Amino acid sequence: MLHCVLFAVCIFTRYPVDAQTLNEVKDIFNQDVFGADFLQHRLHPPFTCSDMSPSPTVPTSVEFVKAADVKVIAALGDSLTTAIGANGSTILSIPFEFRQVSWSIGGYGTYQNVITLANIFKLFNPKLLGPSPVMTFHGRPTTVNETGFNFAVTGHNTLNVSDQIRHMIDTFKSYPGLNFQKDWKVVTMLIGMNDICDYCKDKTLFSPDNFIHSMTEALDMMMNEIPRTIVNVVQILPMKPLREVQRPSLGCQLQKSFCSCLVRPEENSTELKELVEINYEFQRRLEKLLHSDRFFKKDFAVVLQPYLENSKPPRLPDGSIDLSFFTADCFHFTVKGHEELAKGLWNNMFQPVGEKDKIKTFSDPVKLICPPKEHPYIYTRPRVDSSAPTLRPFSVLTLISLLAVFHEL
Repeated sequence: MLHCVLFAVCIFTRYPVDAQTLNEVKDIFNQDVFGADFLQHRLHPPFTCSDMSPSPTVPTSVEFVKAADVKVIAALGDSLTTAIGANGSTILSIPFEFRQVSWSIGGYGTYQNVITLANIFKLFNPKLLGPSPVMTFHGRPTTVNETGFNFAVTGHNTLNVSDQIRHMIDTFKSYPGLNFQKDWKVVTMLIGMNDICDYCKDKTLFSPDNFIHSMTEALDMMMNEIPRTIVNVVQILPMKPLREVQRPSLGCQLQKSFCSCLVRPEENSTELKELVEINYEFQRRLEKLLHSDRFFKKDFAVVLQPYLENSKPPRLPDGSIDLSFFTADCFHFTVKGHEELAKGLWNNMFQPVGEKDKIKTFSDPVKLICPPKEHPYIYTRPRVDSSAPTLRPFSVLTLISLLAVFHEL
């Protein structure tokens, strides 16, 4: 017999279910999905920096954008960015996209309620446009009033991301209060994991070549059509360790359906070794694409943020996986995981290329940094030696060099 709870989740039983039982199920459902774990945990300590002010005038160069200069925030990607199941503890929460707590774009409450990239930026600019305000239901049509500027779509592969970008551009151009030409925008993009999950189903369609082709096409579209924009491209994470995230539950069985190429192969099989190599190749090719000035101009930059490149699942002191970071499907992150993703991304944005932190494990909480006083701008150039100027003391070597020049005159 089929019973639908809140018109969203359907429960199959062999026998009739009385009203009292259905009400009990609804209570469990409400507690799990709407109980909002993040509403009940203690508030995070305030985060303040010595300089949280905008530039004296609106910057015209992408190399001189401070956090408080950013007026618009947006996100592209897949179910990790829609935050599917992120605030639930049972399988009932899986169809729900908790966009309001998504690591890169969630706008629930304040930084002290839940740490997201958007909520950190809101500390610098409370009038920030774009944070996601509420959750959505996977597969149901949504509006920008529900999603904010979270244009990610659960289940999307890299070949779909250009459609998200077109939707984003059209929304930016028509959104009330957004100055498309003058407002500085930060767009965060993490996509490619579903390509790896689907690789064994079509090795040509989901090949590294096609991944890079789709990424190049998507980034070209943004560079050619969106002014005053900084794009964070977050390096995809190593996926093999996710095989260790297991519970004896129905939810964990979902792994086998939505990431079968990763979960089903035997541990030392040729198929698994090939997939691991493909994962690394995606990372290598993306790094090669973005460690150049291919996507850089005066008012636009794409920056590879590599903090997830070598990350491993969080573990408890006994060595077992810390399941508090993972949703009921044993694959996606809970709010706890999203907060660490947000902090890692923020930190990378204020670290130069070659000096960006790479998280080894989320077992150790990421400590949020302030924009450095000597370089209060978001780092945007792909080369370390050509970013915005840093204040440096007049060195003895410089003095000697100048004296040598005068001696020659």
